[in-house]
Amino acid sequence: QVQLVESGGGLVQAGGSLRLSCAASGSTASINAMGWYRQAPGKQRELAADITSGGSTNYADSVKGRFTISRDNAKNTVYLQMNSLKPEDTAVYYCNAEGLLDRRYYRTWGQGTQVTVSS
Repeated sequence: QVQLVESGGGLVQAGGSLRLSCAASGSTASINAMGWYRQAPGKQRELAADITSGGSTNYADSVKGRFTISRDNAKNTVYLQMNSLKPEDTAVYYCNAEGLLDRRYYRTWGQGTQVTVSS
């Protein structure tokens, strides 16, 4: 009952910037937190950043100081502003939402968007 649609990925040179967007629909009032995960080839999916309904944020050490997660409650949208991009940031980025609906915990994923950083 919660759907996520991502956009904003692409190809950028090292040092450049991108902004990812994730629009949630459905039972959005049930969402407790949203975040961005990424998965590089041959590696496990890892958390890049997340944000709770109360506005608290968390970042992976590898992106801290370069990435900023934010939300627009009116648009039910979460953003990931990525600055000073490095080739090691290259990955498929997935939006995530989690919460409680009908007294059951859920986790929902977007389709993923490719971010490629060239040197």
